[in-house]
Amino acid sequence: MAPADSSWWQTAVVYQVYIRSFADGNGDGVGDVAGLRSRLPYLAQLGVDAIWINPWYPSPMADAGYDVADYREIEPAYGTLAEAQALIAEAHELGIRVLLDIVPNHTSDQHAWFQAAAADEPGARERYHFRSGRGPDGSLPPNNWQSVFGGPAWTQLADGQWYLHLFAPGQPDLNWDNPEVRTEFEDILAFWFDRGVDGFRIDVAHGMVKGDGLPDTADPDDAAQSLVQSREGHPAWDQDGVHEIYRGWRTVAQRYEPERIFIAEAWVPSNERLARYLRSDELHTAFQFDFLRAPWRAEVLRTVVDDAISAAATVGAPPTWVLSNHDVTRTVTRFSRSQPGHLIETDWERGRWADEDPDHVIGRRRARAAALVQLALPGTAYVYQGEELALEEVEDLPDEVRQDPTWVQSGFTDVGRDGCRIPLPWRATDIPYGFTADSAAVTWLPQPGHWAEHSVEAQDGDAESTLNLYRRALGLRAQLWRDAGDLKWLSTPSGVVAFERGAAQCWVNTGDSEVPLPESASVMLASAPGVLSALPPDTAVWLRSR
Repeated sequence: MAPADSSWWQTAVVYQVYIRSFADGNGDGVGDVAGLRSRLPYLAQLGVDAIWINPWYPSPMADAGYDVADYREIEPAYGTLAEAQALIAEAHELGIRVLLDIVPNHTSDQHAWFQAAAADEPGARERYHFRSGRGPDGSLPPNNWQSVFGGPAWTQLADGQWYLHLFAPGQPDLNWDNPEVRTEFEDILAFWFDRGVDGFRIDVAHGMVKGDGLPDTADPDDAAQSLVQSREGHPAWDQDGVHEIYRGWRTVAQRYEPERIFIAEAWVPSNERLARYLRSDELHTAFQFDFLRAPWRAEVLRTVVDDAISAAATVGAPPTWVLSNHDVTRTVTRFSRSQPGHLIETDWERGRWADEDPDHVIGRRRARAAALVQLALPGTAYVYQGEELALEEVEDLPDEVRQDPTWVQSGFTDVGRDGCRIPLPWRATDIPYGFTADSAAVTWLPQPGHWAEHSVEAQDGDAESTLNLYRRALGLRAQLWRDAGDLKWLSTPSGVVAFERGAAQCWVNTGDSEVPLPESASVMLASAPGVLSALPPDTAVWLRSR
């Protein structure tokens, strides 16, 4: 690693590794630690500062590892704790920091704590939310809350008691009013920090604390959930008591040198609410999901950026930009259809575009341009694996291969998130495109038949590929943008948005017509080839003053 820099996280580019789909080292068709270790040089060449690894703990996989059975071990299908520690050391040698996922809102129903609770061992149920049912015989759920994945948020055990699960039934919610829960998780953080982990992404960071008494929602329509989970006032989300938890976590992080860091997944109703998580004694950063929800519209992009920067500045925190992740439709596909004039709602309007064929050529142009905007903004940026290859959402998976619990719990009406989790293509060969060490292995989700052309190998030798665009952008980011200072908006034609930071400018054209670029600046990088004095539609450019 480079010399310790306690502020690295304020300007970092972090690459999200969805471990099941990144690279398979043992030939079973499932990504693992060995596969990730073998691809660390690729990530170093890409130029990222850190990686965030989705849950790699033992799990029955009711929700792709977000149902954790043991927070201090590695899922056997992924490898061993010794391999994980070797990965951390090897990443550090390459200058790459390592962030893990922590899942504190719920455990797996196979976790030792819940097994004890199911057996009604003394005190065990106090770690979760157990309640008697309503109605004369207790056969009705304790309240009207609905699961994020569909259906009631309660499951009844054989003895008549109900337990709360805001996600899958295999993910019982922990009771964070119990001091034992708080102590346990602070110890889990220290366990991994002691092994060299540089920080944590916090799953459902706006959850954990529930409203006193677990009351019904006032409006029955608000009992329903979604992946955005941002209904203001819902007693399951964004309760003020969650901030006391994070003050305790920050104390743990400050015991280490350099201080370990946290990034929050917090779907909240406003940037003002989000800023509360970023106060100086709480978390370091939080995903700016409005940027991810923004349509390909210049005026909406500008509003989102303004709001995010100003809200983060009120607490002295950097904004954190994300275009995609393992829970949402990939950027290429999101930009491949008609764009609304407002933030895209809930789960990226899955189904709303069902009758509109995607134009992936346009989607890729826009995704490349959006990447340059993201990487030019002040603060930190997260890149989901495969975005650097301009992979599209796989929308035609056969129903029988779907594994997202949303598919079942929605009554087979919501296809869920499998389409953005397809194993990566590494080589320009037949399926499985070098993803697995065994070329005959069947990958855990099927890959489409045309991805050879989008593979790392195919793009590596193409100077105009999206992969090489990312490599150039990450290299130039350190020179042009990392320490460039505050953002200032520039006057632009309709459909275009542009800003400058120091001597550098970023222009993006979301309109239908070519626009002239300022003669006083030189093109440093463009999202499309051949950009010199004019900016075509669906294109972004980085300029530097002459």
